[in-house]
Amino acid sequence: MSDLDHLENQSIYIIREAYSRFRKTALLWSMGKDSTALLWLCRKAFLGHLPFPVLHIDTGFKFKEIYAFREALSREFNLDLIVAQNTRARQAGMNSQKGKFACCDALKTRALKDAVAEKKFEALLLAIRRDEHGIRAKERFFSPRDADQRWDYQNQPMELWHQYSRNLGQYQHFRVHPMLGWREIDIWRYIQRERIPVIDLYFAKNGHRYRSIGCEPCCTTVPSKANTIAKIIRELKKTDIAERSGRAQDKEDADNMQKLRSLGYM
Repeated sequence: MSDLDHLENQSIYIIREAYSRFRKTALLWSMGKDSTALLWLCRKAFLGHLPFPVLHIDTGFKFKEIYAFREALSREFNLDLIVAQNTRARQAGMNSQKGKFACCDALKTRALKDAVAEKKFEALLLAIRRDEHGIRAKERFFSPRDADQRWDYQNQPMELWHQYSRNLGQYQHFRVHPMLGWREIDIWRYIQRERIPVIDLYFAKNGHRYRSIGCEPCCTTVPSKANTIAKIIRELKKTDIAERSGRAQDKEDADNMQKLRSLGYM
């Protein structure tokens, strides 16, 4: 068994565990490389059919390529797509110029909280990885959220011998992370092996490409000549540039991501 086979098997096991344990489950899909790989894994876990909806938190400021990719893949995979927005904040003029933290909290965290409460989801599948950001390294595979959907990163359940906490009890829902143990280079190797479709923003044009994508005003490119998956993999073997170096919300404050995630951010 290859290392990719091991990662795939572990992720599929966690996906199936979540689906079997919770009554209402959804996959959080940003259209980025990680969440699209997770979408692929979820379809593979259920023999090509996705038995739960796909949730997109739409700020209204995504790249046009993201929206086109969302519509195309939703049709191809016959997805039950739910698009959630904080329309009140948008109508009040919320944008990144009011501060990256305030914008993310209003347009992402609040929209996600409202969608979970409205749809009464007991579990959300997310494609976060421990190597992507320091605060995500504190996560568990099955991570409980309280009645206000807050994450108590200082009091996480133990996970030993593939035994995961799945009892809702006093919690509102669980965030389930089937890809915690994956690395960025694993994602690209898996995309290459499985021929998973990805947005072309990841491929270099005029000497630059995006390593991480989200809202267009808050993302910048990194210098790169990698215009194919094989070249991206080779680049990752030697680069010392952080994956999220082009994400503005990570730069506004040293512990910005920790504060956002403790409030219910992805």
